[in-house]
Amino acid sequence: MPRRGSIARVNSPYLHAARGGTTPSRTPVWFMRQAGRSLPEYRRVRAGTTMLESCRRPELVAEITLQPVRRYDVDAAVFYSDIVVPLEAAGVGVEIVPGTGPVIAEPVRTRADLDRIPELSLEQLQHVTDAVRLTTAQLGDVPLIGFAGAPFTLASYLVEGGPSRDLLRTKALMHADPQLWHDLAARLARITGTFLRAQVLAGASAVQLFDSWVGSVPLTTYTDLVAPHSAAALAHVADLDVPRTHFGTGTGELLGAMAAIDGGVDVLGVDFRVPLDVGAARGRAGAGRPVAVQGNLDPALLFAPWDVLRADLHRILAEGERAGAGHVVNLGHGVPPTADPDVLQRVVEEVHAWRG
Repeated sequence: MPRRGSIARVNSPYLHAARGGTTPSRTPVWFMRQAGRSLPEYRRVRAGTTMLESCRRPELVAEITLQPVRRYDVDAAVFYSDIVVPLEAAGVGVEIVPGTGPVIAEPVRTRADLDRIPELSLEQLQHVTDAVRLTTAQLGDVPLIGFAGAPFTLASYLVEGGPSRDLLRTKALMHADPQLWHDLAARLARITGTFLRAQVLAGASAVQLFDSWVGSVPLTTYTDLVAPHSAAALAHVADLDVPRTHFGTGTGELLGAMAAIDGGVDVLGVDFRVPLDVGAARGRAGAGRPVAVQGNLDPALLFAPWDVLRADLHRILAEGERAGAGHVVNLGHGVPPTADPDVLQRVVEEVHAWRG
């Protein structure tokens, strides 16, 4: 089978920047969580359908993934999914409870609990590959970004049983039984890696590994107990020659280590807590080479007056240019559900018009 990279959209501003290019035809922009939440057309097509059910329906996944591309003219689509989709596909009992988030039927806290977590095969992801093929057939020159949750964040849901602000059980397990932790994270890295690989083989031109909760651990813990498993997940697509983005929230002190993971990261996502050029410098120091950056407008500024938002957007664009290794404009986290789509449209137009 040919490598996905050999047929990637070579004229895409997004792919050019993600591969370290500094002079794309226009500065690329897309938004995390652009495929849903704030869009009225999303709410209409999702009406009466649970989150996980919507992720099982290829035609609906394709429609939702395409909606922000049609509306905003963003430079990349991101595959509509949820971080627990590969867990459910493998056979883990999970439900996404509205207003709460993923809830695990049987949390993982012992070796016997881990033994209940199945492996995931490509054959179990037919609905995912069907959705990717349907989507890419309609995207034209716009690349699709494959999406998955990182092993640490998946493990946190499995160990806590659901969302947690302090992750007490997770962090206690990591230190009290590091071998059990490594075994759990390694299994999740294989599940995540298989999920990413399925998307790329079906047509995705890039991937993003999303680590929602990893900012809760200190640098030494990240380096010893987290980074090897994120690297293992991304290694599943290393032979497919697609740009790999790694993003986490609250990760300012971890950016160097995130950029330095074995096998390499092509794009370092920077959240809104760290200036983009500072994040780029930390990534460069960690990786020992320039790394493209993604980010990092504070989502709260979408609710500010336009002159305030525009000024901060220009600051970020200038910081991204100074980074000197490719810049993909994005928010420093996801689109808030109450964001005005017209404001996001204006942001895209401003980014595309900017020339420094």
